[in-house]
Amino acid sequence: MKLGIIGGGLTSLSLTKSLVNQGIIVDLFFTEPKSYFNKGRTIGISKKNLDFFNKNILDIKNITWNIDKIEIFSDKLSDENILNFEKNNEPLFGIIKNYELQKKLLSKLSKDKLCNFKTKKNYQNLKIKDYSLIINCDSNIGISKKFFFKKIKKNYESFANTAIITHKKIKNNIATQTFTKKGPIAFLPISATKTSIVYSVKGNQNLDLKSLIKNYNKKYSILKFSDFGSFELKASNLRSYYYKNILAFGDLLHKLHPLAGQGFNMSIRDIKVIFELIKFKLDLGLEIDNSICIDFEKKSKHKNYLFSKGIDLVYEFFNLESKINNNVLTKSIQFFGKNKLLNKSFEKIANNGLQI
Repeated sequence: MKLGIIGGGLTSLSLTKSLVNQGIIVDLFFTEPKSYFNKGRTIGISKKNLDFFNKNILDIKNITWNIDKIEIFSDKLSDENILNFEKNNEPLFGIIKNYELQKKLLSKLSKDKLCNFKTKKNYQNLKIKDYSLIINCDSNIGISKKFFFKKIKKNYESFANTAIITHKKIKNNIATQTFTKKGPIAFLPISATKTSIVYSVKGNQNLDLKSLIKNYNKKYSILKFSDFGSFELKASNLRSYYYKNILAFGDLLHKLHPLAGQGFNMSIRDIKVIFELIKFKLDLGLEIDNSICIDFEKKSKHKNYLFSKGIDLVYEFFNLESKINNNVLTKSIQFFGKNKLLNKSFEKIANNGLQI
């Protein structure tokens, strides 16, 4: 039994590690993603997903910076926050630099005898019949364009601008996000002296990003900025998850607006589903085949779609709010956010995903 995984991003590397940990031989058709070289990008992983990652994929506690509280602001209410999320004596999520996680995964996989790295040339000669299951995380290859092109798409006509600021040392465990007229800006701590910035700006605007970041900075004495990175913001949901024994995965399945930091979290939840489906088969002594694809789609497709639409609804709500001349909508969110039951429900969904 041998599996093939296509892609070089965090999702394909994490999925491969989870499978070789179960004693499965994996051919990883790897191409280095551009994000590997972008040291200004970070990801947030929810507490529950971090626990799964550390236990079943790779222990990454030494490269994770814990976030204990999240504060949400809006231009409409100046310095008054509209939502707060925190848990007593327990972090909400962890922030990790993309390239550090990629390096750690690559280092471990390169030493694992069950993982065979394949090149683009190998991919061109890939034969589907040679594998019990192929999991495709790359949207730019022939298989994707041939079998996985039917999607529900949305173009936000925005760009996410990323950078890391170096600042004077502080206790730095509170993440903030402000919904501005130009788009949401997030300050995501990664150490006592460094904080990641993600500023999603409407349109391809030529803006003085440093000045805007300084304008929304409420607590950091900034010493320097890293180089800025930028990527276009689009959302999509794949209509069909598989073809024969080829399963689409990662961003090929679902892409989200980064305002809630849930893109990679959704992929980890998908990895958990695959992990459990394969473990169940192996424990019963059954073969891995395309029934994994069928079962995965049944378990995940409806949850992924509803969760994606929920994130989009949040974006559209604050997009509408930025266009009107009063703060009624923001005040409403602030009012409901003070309800402990609702607040706990929001936090639970962000941590666990949809449980339906």
